[in-house]
Amino acid sequence: MIELDDIDRQLIASLARNARQSASALGKRYGLSQPATWRRIKRLEETGVLGGQRLRLDAEKLGFGVTVFLGIKLARKGHVSLEDFERAVAAIPEVQTVEHILGLYDYRLRVVARDLPDFERVLRRRIMTLPGAGEVEANVLLSEERLAGPL
Repeated sequence: MIELDDIDRQLIASLARNARQSASALGKRYGLSQPATWRRIKRLEETGVLGGQRLRLDAEKLGFGVTVFLGIKLARKGHVSLEDFERAVAAIPEVQTVEHILGLYDYRLRVVARDLPDFERVLRRRIMTLPGAGEVEANVLLSEERLAGPL
């Protein structure tokens, strides 16, 4: 674990809100020079605290109006390698995230589709045919809020 001071935490919080901010703008906000700010950001990247930049896409505006969370229980534990299942599910373009979890289900997937008939097609033709796929529970996302957390 890396030692972080208050300025590091403020930089992390600012970059989490908008990763496109310049070192110059961040430095002005927190009373640092541009080079000092850049060095801090570089150190946070090199130590793995900051892991790159990502765009958040609006799935609905891109034509994907339905998001579904799937809980999947593998049918025959031990008969199917987890790596085979993970590799196969990661190849499905509609699957946004694959999480190996502990609990009632073995995996949690976030799946996007154009509409419910499109989701049904993805479920029947792609997900239910995965190696080892057993029980599936679907939860349709109604709304989503991004809450500011401790990071």
